[in-house]
Parts: sequence; structure tokens; C-alpha cells
Amino acid sequence: MTPAARLSAAIEALDDIERRRRPAAQALKDWGLSHRFAGSGDRAAIAGLVYDALRRKASSAWLMGADTPRAVALGMLARERGLDVEALSKLANGARFAPAPLSDEEHARLRAHSLEGAPPHVLGDYPEWLDAQLAATFGDERVEEAAALASRAPLDLRVNTLKATREQALDALSELNPQPTRWSSWGLRVIVPPDAKSPAIHAEPAFIKGQIEIQDEGSQLATLLSGAKPGEQVIDLCAGAGGKTLALAAAMENQGQIYATDTDKRRLAPIHERLERAGAHDVQVITPRGDKDMLADLSGKADLVLIDAPCTGTGAWRRNPDAKWRVRPGALAERLKDQTEALDRAAALTRPGGRIAYVTCSVLDDENGMQVRAFLARHRGFSTIPPAEVANALGERAFLFRRAALISDEGLLMTPRRTDTDGFFVSILRRN
Repeated sequence: MTPAARLSAAIEALDDIERRRRPAAQALKDWGLSHRFAGSGDRAAIAGLVYDALRRKASSAWLMGADTPRAVALGMLARERGLDVEALSKLANGARFAPAPLSDEEHARLRAHSLEGAPPHVLGDYPEWLDAQLAATFGDERVEEAAALASRAPLDLRVNTLKATREQALDALSELNPQPTRWSSWGLRVIVPPDAKSPAIHAEPAFIKGQIEIQDEGSQLATLLSGAKPGEQVIDLCAGAGGKTLALAAAMENQGQIYATDTDKRRLAPIHERLERAGAHDVQVITPRGDKDMLADLSGKADLVLIDAPCTGTGAWRRNPDAKWRVRPGALAERLKDQTEALDRAAALTRPGGRIAYVTCSVLDDENGMQVRAFLARHRGFSTIPPAEVANALGERAFLFRRAALISDEGLLMTPRRTDTDGFFVSILRRN
């Protein structure tokens, strides 16, 4: 496909996403199924255009004076990829499979290339209704923080230290040119150009052997900061597919016991195969059964309860740029309820002297500091471990990490702008 045809396809996919309010991945999959002539390189390039347009949707629409899929795509190419009017005229030239030629107004707006007078939510490319929440977290820096959340994410990998060292994984993946991550002693990072196909990590021998997993560095750090130690009794309360469960098993060196569970057994489905591949032998998967409390026997016994809390996912907007345009106030209210229930359940499972690691992939104080403050008001027997002390789990990296992360009384917040990770909040609560 020509670059112009790829642009037309991206506009078509954006229109489908807008009209049917569906995830971008589904729309792109359906487009590929109905256009089987498109090769893998074409599909990767089209996906890159779509996701970049969604990342810069608000500012691109402002730039073009319209919020149509065409306007957003053209505005993104000017704003994100730096194409000038001449280059865009060659793409949108009205030829076969190409978008219609630029109008006089489109010419004028692209030449002006102005965001003058744009409000914060446009400059930061986020939904207007979230402005107050982001201001509560970041104040006057919310535009810069949100703009970083609208950037492209790298491909991060976690080396499974039960099976390999980071040096061994670097050697095994040398053709991908991975680099050690800045903060996580387990991490590797691969930079993928916007139009390139993502590496087939699942086909790599290192992955098949269980030596690596795909996991953002921020998620790796959340596990490290939980302070899980060999020999402990640990409950992963919202285990899902098991990403943090696997990291816990590595941190504990397969010594101790991890109980992995989730309120929805369907989310647990992938965990069994992943545990076997990783060689994690200290994990017991607890599958929920109706209203029965499957963790009742563990009440008051856990050294650590990890809550990878259900949340709005605002910290993961780099990886799911379409999700930020679908999130609604009602969804936030529902997540807050889920988080409260998980925290209260964790409190009953924690032994005296034990810890709760409360983790979200959100940057909203409603889901982070506010939830911790409310929990402490309900449970007087708990207190926060000072976040500066929590950071000591990173060893020699702790000093610089403390300076990079946003630290509050309740916990610490990682963001793309500050730590070059996804947005993650971590609070460690000790039962007195």
C-alpha cells in the first residue's frame, strides 16, 4: 500500500472507532480481516497512524478546527510527525485510494499550525471532564504530565531471574538491541519506531523458555517496592493474568507461598500456563467459587497482600490511547467502589506487622491518595510506611528515584514525564 492509501485506511478505522465507540484494537482487527491484501507492514503502519491520532486527538482537532477523523489524522501528522503542508498535500491528493485533496481552510490551518488560546485539556490531550482531577494531582504541570502520557510507550521486558540473568537475556535478544532499564534491576527496554511492527516477543526462544515476560518497568517497580521477601506468605488479591504474581515469585526466589486470586475467574485463565513457563513453584491459584470466601483460612496470616487495584487506567494511556476518550465519570465511581472493597478485604487478611501494597495504574488522586486516606480513617490499626523508606527497596537507585517520583504522605507516583514509565501509584500500609 502507498502512504496515501495507508492514511485513507487510518481515517476509515478512526471513523469506525468514533461511530461505534469501540476499542481501537477491535476496529483495526476488523479492518485487517476485511482487507486481507494488506501486508503486516501495512497493518503496522496503519495502526501507528490510528494510535498516534488518538494520542493527539484533542490538539489535532483544535489545530484543524474540526474533530472529524480526517481532521484529527491530518492534524496529528502535522503536530506529532512534523509533516508540512507540502508533504500533506502529496498524501491527500485525491488520487486512487488517497484522501481527497486539502481544502483551502485545511491549507490555512496547517500553515498557521497554531494552538494559541487552547485550554489545558487540549494542550494535554485529555478529556475535559478530567481537568479538575489532573489539576488536583499535578497542579500547573498537568499539561506537561498529560502530554507525556500521550507519548508513545517503549516495549519493556522483565527478565525472569528464576531462569536467567539480565546479561543472559541481553545476549539472547541482541538482535532487538534491548537496553537495561533505568530503575528496575529486572528490566530491558526495546524502542519500536512508530511505523514498525512490534517484535514477535512470544516467538523468541527466551520467551518460550520463560526467561522473559512483557511488563512495563513501572509495573516491575511496583512489585519491587512491595518488598516481598523469600519465605513470606503473600496474597496477590487482584492477580488477573498473573504479571505481578510472576514477578513476586522471582523476588521471593521460589521460597515461601503466594496465593493468587481474583474476583473474576476468567481473568485468571492465562496464569497457569505462565506459571509453568516461568518455573514459579511457590504459587497456589485460588479460583473463586460463587459467594464462598476462598481465602477465609488465611485471615490475619499474610505477611503481604498485594492489591493491583482495578482502576481507570489513566497511567497507561501511552499504551491504550483510545481508552482515555472512552472513560466516563460513572466508570471512575465504579472503580472507587471496587478499590474500597479490595482494601477492606486485604485488611482482614494481613497479620499484625504485615503489609498491604496498594497499587494502581492511575494518576488520579481519587484512586490513589484519597483512597489511602479513607482506608486509614476506616482502619485505625494501619499506618503508611514512609514512601522515602519504601523506595529503599531499589537499592543504589533509590536516591535518584526518590527525586524523580512524585512523593506524598500516602505513597509515590511514577509518571512518563518523571520516571519514563507508565503511571503507577504505590502505597505500602503496615498493620500495627
